[in-house]
Amino acid sequence: MTDPAAPSRLLRIPALTRVEGEAALRLRILDGTVTEARLKIYEPPRFFEAFLRGRAHTEPPDITSRVCGICPVAYQLSACRAVEDACGAVVDGQLSALRRLLYCGEWIESQTLHMYLLHAPDFLGHADLIAMARTHPEHVQRGLRLKQAGNAVMELLGGRAIHPVNVRLGGFHRTPTRSELRPLEERLSVALDDAWETVRWVADFDFPQAECDADLLALAEPGTYAIESGVPTVLPADPTLPPRSFPVRHFSDHVTEQQAPHSTALHAQLDGRRHLTGSLARYAVSGHLLSPTALQAAREAGLGDPPLAASCEEGAARGEVCRNPYRSILVRAVEVLYAVEEALRIIDAYEPPSRPYVEVPPRAGVGHGATEAPRGLLYHRYHLDDEGRITDACLVPPTAQNQGAIEEDLRLLVQDALVRGQASDAELARLCERAIRNHDPCISCSAHFLDLNTEALSSVG
Repeated sequence: MTDPAAPSRLLRIPALTRVEGEAALRLRILDGTVTEARLKIYEPPRFFEAFLRGRAHTEPPDITSRVCGICPVAYQLSACRAVEDACGAVVDGQLSALRRLLYCGEWIESQTLHMYLLHAPDFLGHADLIAMARTHPEHVQRGLRLKQAGNAVMELLGGRAIHPVNVRLGGFHRTPTRSELRPLEERLSVALDDAWETVRWVADFDFPQAECDADLLALAEPGTYAIESGVPTVLPADPTLPPRSFPVRHFSDHVTEQQAPHSTALHAQLDGRRHLTGSLARYAVSGHLLSPTALQAAREAGLGDPPLAASCEEGAARGEVCRNPYRSILVRAVEVLYAVEEALRIIDAYEPPSRPYVEVPPRAGVGHGATEAPRGLLYHRYHLDDEGRITDACLVPPTAQNQGAIEEDLRLLVQDALVRGQASDAELARLCERAIRNHDPCISCSAHFLDLNTEALSSVG
C-alpha cells in the first residue's frame, strides 16, 4: 500500500475486472498532481490485418468475426461493406433490412451484457453480478431474458449467436421465410417490455458528475439512427464549432493511429485531437432520429432532447449534449429499447428476397466500410488486386480510438479525488476501474496490431 501523503506515488492495477479482455492501469502522482495515467493493454496482439493479406476477397467476413465473440456482426458487416465498396456491389432492399435486423440482435445482446453483467454492479455497490443477484434477482433475470432475445435473433439470421456463419458478401447464404421469423416477434415483444423496465431501472441510478472533453465521432444516416451504415460525423468538444462530416473513404485522413509503448493496441486521434466513439457519440449525433418510443424513454430517463447534430448545417439547433461517461449506461438502455423496436418493425415489414445474396465479382480497388459496433464506430479498409486477393488491410476498432479519452478521464478523475481527499490506493483503484467500465472497452478487439522493430547484432567471437 502506497503512503497517500508521499510526494511521489505510483499506483498499479495489474488486471482490470469486469471488462472484456486483459488490461492494466498505471497512475503516477507527483506532488499532488497526476502526471501520468496509462491504460495498459497487454493482451497479446492478434495480427488480424496480417492474416488477411493474400486471402480471397470473400474471406474477411468469416475471418474478422473471430476478432470478437461479443460483437462479431460488427466485424462481419464492416468487412462486407468495405469489400463490396471495392468491388462496386450494392446490397439493398430486404437484404439490407436483414443485415440491420442481425445488427439489432447484436446490439441487444452486447449492450445488455455490458449493462447488467459488467456495469450495473458499480451503481448498486456490488462487486459482481453474483453479488447483485443475491439482492436484485429480478433485475438479473430480466437482463438474461433480454440478452437471450438478442441471441435468438443472431442464431436465426446468423446460424449461431457467436461468430455467425450465415453472413457472406452480398447478403446471406440463406435467408429466412416469414414463418421462420414469426417466433421472434413474440420473444421480442416480451423483450420490449424488459427494455422499458431497464430504462426505468437505470434512470434511478446515482450518476456522479463528470464530463468527457473530447470530440464525439459517430456515423450519421439520413432519416434513421445509424447502425450498419452512415457517414462519419464529428461533434466538436468546442460548442462554438459546428458539426462536420467526411466520406468513409477519407476516414484515414482524419483518424490517424500510432503505436503507444505501453499498449498492444494502437492509439488514435481525430484530426490531432482526442475523440470518443460509442453510445454518447451516437446519441449526440443521431439521437433526434430515434423512434418516438425511444425518444420518450430518453426524456423520461432524464437525457432530455438530443441535439440535431447529424444535419451538419451551420446554425442547426444543437440541444444539450450529454458528455457524462457515467450516464452512458442510460444511453445504452435507450439504444436497446430502440433496437428491440426496430427489430420488430423489420420483421413486420419483411418479404423474402428473390435471392439470398447479390454477386460480388472481384476487381482491383480499395474499399472502405464502417458500422456502429455497440462500443462505437468500427472502420475497415481493404486493397484488392485484379483477382480479388487482399494486398493490404486496416481495421480501426472503437476501443483503440477511445483510449486517449479514457486516459484523460482517469487523469481528471484521480486529480479531483486527490483534491477531495479520496487518496488511498484502494479508493483510487475503485474509482478508476469504474470510470473505465463507463466506456465498455472491448480490449480483445483493440489488440490486433503491433509494430515489431528488429535490430541485427553482429556476433562477437
